[in-house]
Amino acid sequence: MTPASFGIVMATGIVSLACSKLDLPIVARWLFFLNVVLYGLMWLLLALRLLRHPGRVLADLRDHARGPGFFTVVAATSVLGAQFVVLLGPGTVSLALWWLAAGLWLVLTYAIFAALTVKEDKPPFHRGINGGWLLTVVATQSLTVLGALLVPAIAEPWQRPLAFVALSMWMWGGMLYIWLMTLIFYRHLFFRLSPTDLDPPYWINMGAMAISALAGALLVLDAHEVGFLGVLEPFLKGFTVFFWASGTWWIPLLLVLGVWRHVVRRFPLRYDPLYWAAVFPLGMYAVATHEMAEAMALPFLDVIPPYFLVAALAAWLLTMAGLLLAIARRPAASPEG
Repeated sequence: MTPASFGIVMATGIVSLACSKLDLPIVARWLFFLNVVLYGLMWLLLALRLLRHPGRVLADLRDHARGPGFFTVVAATSVLGAQFVVLLGPGTVSLALWWLAAGLWLVLTYAIFAALTVKEDKPPFHRGINGGWLLTVVATQSLTVLGALLVPAIAEPWQRPLAFVALSMWMWGGMLYIWLMTLIFYRHLFFRLSPTDLDPPYWINMGAMAISALAGALLVLDAHEVGFLGVLEPFLKGFTVFFWASGTWWIPLLLVLGVWRHVVRRFPLRYDPLYWAAVFPLGMYAVATHEMAEAMALPFLDVIPPYFLVAALAAWLLTMAGLLLAIARRPAASPEG
């Protein structure tokens, strides 16, 4: 079980939200019900792994390549909470999921970063850094997204503190992206890149910016509810477009690199749990563009989200088919876990 296993919940949740925003309510609800089941199943599998193989889990936490995958737990919790808000309305469940995600973020952020900082045996730079590190950004911004969705429904004296935390997380996530993307871009350009190195989490290069743009757009919409956000509205709008444009820049390059990997270098296209990390950015870009167009009165952008929703749905269906086929073909599990 990969640490990034909760990626299936992230992907299913964001595709559901995209369907809800783009007038496919029946599909959105079915994916929502499925996601509740998947979320519970992932927690069950993680609990079983912790009980049977605690040493492997701790080793993953201290692994430069695998450790950041645990941040999918945070993002999945927040995305599911966002589904509850959008599809059922804000309530106790969505608020509880925000607190759970915030607690998980706090524990994982300082546990993983501290463990990787003090460990003695560290991998070479080009082996330790990959697109999966940007899951730390996605997890951070997912808290902003859910928090911003809850702000209009929260009464004082808690509304402004929640809005302030959401704003602070948004800004921290943006700064973290700049730090990490500098390292990832350096690794891309100045170290040899093989097809095996270019795994699906590199799509998070775009997805991390898309969720940052979504978070910014929701904060802009909250500016009418919370006074200090209204004062910052020009700043919020400027950085939201900055994040969206940065994410958009990545899309053609990622497509070209995908063609190079699978067509030019003929790397086999087979199911990998990490492919959920490629589904999520497609759905997130659709939702982010839709919300930014609404928040900033940019109707000419409305032509974009439907195409990315189709791509996200197709990618989700293909990845789910790959998962089911892999399960059907899988031999009995070994006792090593």
